[in-house]
Amino acid sequence: MPASPPDTRVIRGQTTIGLTLSVALIAGWMAVHVYGVYAYPLASDGLAYAPIVVALQTWLSISLFIIAHDAMHGSLAPGRPRLNAAIGALCLALYAGFRFDRLKSAHMRHHQDPGTDRDPDFHAAAPRSFAPWFTGFIRRYFGWREFAIMSAYGTVSYAVLGANIPNVIVFWAIPALLSAAQLFVFGTWLPHRQADAPFADRHHARSSHYPSFLSLLTCFHFGRHHEHHIYPWLPWWRLDAAYRGRAGGVQDRR
Repeated sequence: MPASPPDTRVIRGQTTIGLTLSVALIAGWMAVHVYGVYAYPLASDGLAYAPIVVALQTWLSISLFIIAHDAMHGSLAPGRPRLNAAIGALCLALYAGFRFDRLKSAHMRHHQDPGTDRDPDFHAAAPRSFAPWFTGFIRRYFGWREFAIMSAYGTVSYAVLGANIPNVIVFWAIPALLSAAQLFVFGTWLPHRQADAPFADRHHARSSHYPSFLSLLTCFHFGRHHEHHIYPWLPWWRLDAAYRGRAGGVQDRR
């Protein structure tokens, strides 16, 4: 049976569920990071399984950004702005040294004017082209501050904590880059790039139509992007139900 429209902005236990999932994902990222960077044997049999660890850490890295995104909208812990900000700042710092307030401000502008030249996440000069859009996306959010923070951590990991440089590259740098590309493709470019078919409404967003498990694997349901713009108060783990409700013919009541 299709889900009902998510008119209820906060459901019972939402904070508990959101925090539990967040703690599990952050702990998972930390565990894989520490093991991969400082202990994984990049030789013989270990080399064969390294791509699996990289893929897992890429997915967990995406989760850090998605948790921070929910914190920006206040849906991680509804009614607790300081807690949202603290967890969001932690996740973005772990992810790439990003500043929570800066990304939140840009994301709110994105929601105000999606798909226009005032949208910081939209490439008005090349609304269909991947390369210039992705390059602009990286330049906009990854500046000298973030580069300095990540360089300092990499140096400390090697010179102080004893990590091997190949491990730092394989299990930290590569998952960070892959997760950025995956987030951009499934959470920004595919939902917002212009195509021959017009957008359905002023949100200038479309949703992925993958099965639920693929939606989770690609971007923690962030690909259900039209639903996210219509119902920005929904945390990531409620977006798929909202998508399935609309796909079943339920109309938006806003």
